[in-house]
Amino acid sequence: METALFDYLLPQHLIAQEAIEPRDAARLMVVPLPSGRPLHQQVKDLPSLLRRGDLVVLNHTKVFPARLAARKPTGGEVEVLLIHREESAEAGERWRALVRGRVRVGTALAIGDEVATVRELHQDGSRSLAFSERCDVLALSERVGRVPLPPYIARPDRPQDRQRYQTIFADSPGSVAAPTAGLHLTDEVLSQLAASGIDFARVDLAIGPGTFKPVDTPTIEEYRIHAERCSCPAETVAAVQRCRARGGRVIAIGTTSARTLESAAAQPGGFAPYSGWTSLYLHPPQRLAVVDGLLTNFHLPRSSLLMLVSCLVGRERLLDLYAQAIAHDYRFFSYGDAMLLLPDDPAARTPH
Repeated sequence: METALFDYLLPQHLIAQEAIEPRDAARLMVVPLPSGRPLHQQVKDLPSLLRRGDLVVLNHTKVFPARLAARKPTGGEVEVLLIHREESAEAGERWRALVRGRVRVGTALAIGDEVATVRELHQDGSRSLAFSERCDVLALSERVGRVPLPPYIARPDRPQDRQRYQTIFADSPGSVAAPTAGLHLTDEVLSQLAASGIDFARVDLAIGPGTFKPVDTPTIEEYRIHAERCSCPAETVAAVQRCRARGGRVIAIGTTSARTLESAAAQPGGFAPYSGWTSLYLHPPQRLAVVDGLLTNFHLPRSSLLMLVSCLVGRERLLDLYAQAIAHDYRFFSYGDAMLLLPDDPAARTPH
């Protein structure tokens, strides 16, 4: 299938630059599956849209202030974006990072009161940085780092972004981008869901900068997606099985929750606990094995996230829904509004 078929034109003014307050005031396009006209509501209405016996799956990853200012021995300044910690035999922590600016292997970069040495340059342009044995890199980032806002938010980060570009349930540091569907959820919404007899389960996928990368091959099948570390614990597998047994629907909050569940299901033995790297790339005509419904933001043209959502709703219908969202002035991308893909019957699937 041609990648160009996942393109659409978005007016610049619909790219959300600020988060809406309160969180659950975001608009919500409710899309019945496998067919039906969408409804226009708000995220605060979610408890009335789900039903007793459903299971909501949340990605508990936490965004850390991964953008760091660094200085070379020459005095020149560069910017470091930490991606993930690497396995290393060295005494100190070693991190994969993107560096904006020219640095060679062996260059020592001053970051706050610490020093990181460039150990390796990789084919994808990233670098491996070695920190001293006494350096706690996550603690360093909390002291001197900045929030890694997406490239389409055309403003510097602000102190309030540390709280707002973060879900209220985040407790597992490791992401350089937020699981944006979860940004809309409030304590009140979660409490109302629980009071309505809806269960919760957790997964963890540490989101890397590759999430913003468009599919850049002529066809979607040629693309090789970025790898990210994820975990789906035994308790979540059991919760999904209980949900299935009672006829409930598995509702993933965000594409990262969906990708983690589907990665656990893609193992040779079928759906089971999983912890490790995933390069699972979901696109039409594939169908999802675990996820019935999905709360998700509106995604970039030609993105792998757009293709994942198409597995639930179909490409043509999804692009039509996006056109309707544009006509109704929905706000797009990370700080934007949301869409809820919701089947009445857990077995309902959209033909592609």
